[in-house]
Amino acid sequence: DFYNLDMIISVGYRVKSHVATRFRIWATQRLREYIVKGFVLDDERLKNPDQPFDYFDELLRRIQDIRTSERRFYQKITDIYATSIDYDPTLEISIDFFKTVQNKMHWAITGMTAAEIIHERVDSTKANMGLTNWRGAKVRKQDVAIAKNYLAKNELLALNNLVEQYLIFAEGQAMRRIPMHMADWIKKLDAFLSVNERDILTHAGRISHEMAKESAEAEYEKFSQKRIRQKDHLESDFDKTVKQLTDGKRGKKK
Repeated sequence: DFYNLDMIISVGYRVKSHVATRFRIWATQRLREYIVKGFVLDDERLKNPDQPFDYFDELLRRIQDIRTSERRFYQKITDIYATSIDYDPTLEISIDFFKTVQNKMHWAITGMTAAEIIHERVDSTKANMGLTNWRGAKVRKQDVAIAKNYLAKNELLALNNLVEQYLIFAEGQAMRRIPMHMADWIKKLDAFLSVNERDILTHAGRISHEMAKESAEAEYEKFSQKRIRQKDHLESDFDKTVKQLTDGKRGKKK
């Protein structure tokens, strides 16, 4: 027999018994860990799956997507390349280095740089401006200048796989403590892409980051205005309906 999980949780928090008290202690510990860390894992269940449903693959995909997010990727790449002999965070070459790596990754999957993806796919007339994923409940201005947000599901999966593989490869190289210059890391990246039979970006692209950002923000303004008009229209229809109902009730009283 199976019982409704929501009902079990509700009963566990309401009844007064020794078992219910133990349940509340257990649940509170898990809730506290989630609030502090942002995640909760049942390690033994994941190591030894004996349930009818195994969510390990889903967990891997979600972790992979987090690990390859633009901010996480930037942090990890920065940590790795900081081991370069000629690395200096204040130099222009260091500042542009992440963009180079990012563009090579996007090119390998889509045949476009990050800026080209944004410029080609942003469209205020499309649902959600052409974005396929974004942070929060609705598209915001800061979402529209991130190339990864425009990728189709298969492209996103391929990019996440490629970036994950490269991070593991680069971390392994860094752990060996072989003296490396920043130019050497680019060669290593090209070699990695070649082994994976991916096209290698050899130029800066035809669209600059500034052009792509400007285009995306201009489209966002159009999209935002349209969203406001739609909201006003819905509110107007609601007001009309309320007025009709109110007038109808008044007419009946007469």
